[in-house]
Amino acid sequence: MPEYIYLIHPFRDGFFAKPTPEEETVMEAHFQYLNQATEDGIVLLAGPCLDETFGLCIFRAENEAAAQAFMHNDPSVKANVMMAELHPFRLSLTGKLNTEH
Repeated sequence: MPEYIYLIHPFRDGFFAKPTPEEETVMEAHFQYLNQATEDGIVLLAGPCLDETFGLCIFRAENEAAAQAFMHNDPSVKANVMMAELHPFRLSLTGKLNTEH
């Protein structure tokens, strides 16, 4: 199954510094959406940049239409909190994930 990557960027300036209660609720739903997709084997990697510029999600989908549907069903995209851009992607190398911070 092919891989895809989508990037998300907030629509609103100041989102990271002072999210609204509605944005916080949407972003919790976004996290749960990606968490469930990870458990289902769809999402390979997801997370935000710590410099508060964008987030990304690398995932598998049957085709580009299915990838578009997955991205557009992300609650943060659906609620217009985040804008998203999709790209075909090839996962060429993976390493052992160290979860210690």
